Amino acid sequence: MALKDTVSRAYSNWMAGSGPENDIVISSRIRVARNMSHFAFPHMLSLEKAEEVIHALTLALENKDLKFSSGHLEVSRMSELSPVERQILVEKHLISPDLLKGHEKKAIALRDDEVLSIMVNEEDHLRVQSLLPGLQLESAWDQVNRLDDELEKTLDYAFSERLGYLSACPTNVGTGLRASVMVHLPGLVHTDQIKGVLNTVSKIGLTVRGLYGEGTEAAGNLFQISNQVTLGHSENEIIQNIVSVTKQLQEREKTARKALYNERRSQLEDRIGRSYGILKYARILSTDEAMKRFSDLRLGIDLNIITDTKPELVTELMVLTRPAFLVSKAGSDMTVFERDVKRAELVRNKLKVK
Repeated sequence: MALKDTVSRAYSNWMAGSGPENDIVISSRIRVARNMSHFAFPHMLSLEKAEEVIHALTLALENKDLKFSSGHLEVSRMSELSPVERQILVEKHLISPDLLKGHEKKAIALRDDEVLSIMVNEEDHLRVQSLLPGLQLESAWDQVNRLDDELEKTLDYAFSERLGYLSACPTNVGTGLRASVMVHLPGLVHTDQIKGVLNTVSKIGLTVRGLYGEGTEAAGNLFQISNQVTLGHSENEIIQNIVSVTKQLQEREKTARKALYNERRSQLEDRIGRSYGILKYARILSTDEAMKRFSDLRLGIDLNIITDTKPELVTELMVLTRPAFLVSKAGSDMTVFERDVKRAELVRNKLKVK
């Protein structure tokens, strides 16, 4: 499947509603930062040298002598995509917003199922990542580890016996591994516990980010939790720490949802019902309002208040109704108002209300 096909559809495998603990944990991501010896870090690379990095990865992925168990990954240069198509990759969480900057030097390698990908010449030469639905950090690490081992057979990684894998950012030196989960925490938000809980998470060496990672804000009560430092910790230690904290967050969120249901049931059902009604019948829907309503709808599904909608549809809508996707579907630029009208129409159609 070509990358053009990927940017034409909103659905990705990480949106599947069948992942473990999927009522709270939307997705799990493992990413490792790798750099090639004898090349400057990406921010210092000339266009010519950046192209050499892309070419080296392409040859490694096409090496017929390797028993490539990770499946075929197709390399595409970011310059081959339109600005809207590049933004769609961000909206699908397949690349970071930073890969859009200086895109002439950058590329992505992507497997057909979108589970495995490699960002090329972002902050590091390679950022190998796996994205899976639900709480599956160990499985995501297994996929990344196998691909990383295969690449290392032909690519000369920058590695220090004392420090580990070298990186453009000191916090990535060592294993170079970042483990993260995207969690839906409306219960903690609506019971005014979220600030205290996230402050506690930050104090134990983890970082809390918004919907699209570093530098972005939370939307739809979705938060990304990840490790801050990789040096001095093994991959297993990093992963198990995130898993442990995530399970504690789950328990806190479940307790908060139970309290809302038992103590404020009428208000909760009214909130969810109003949001569902707005999504089904609204003619104008902004990005911010859509995300808030999607969060309420997802909570209603998880609590069995809403029984005629699947959770994966809500996750897909969160991507499908983002600005770049709407512009792509329209085939031309749109004003904010035109996007809001189109967003409402799309949601109505997806929820099968004319």
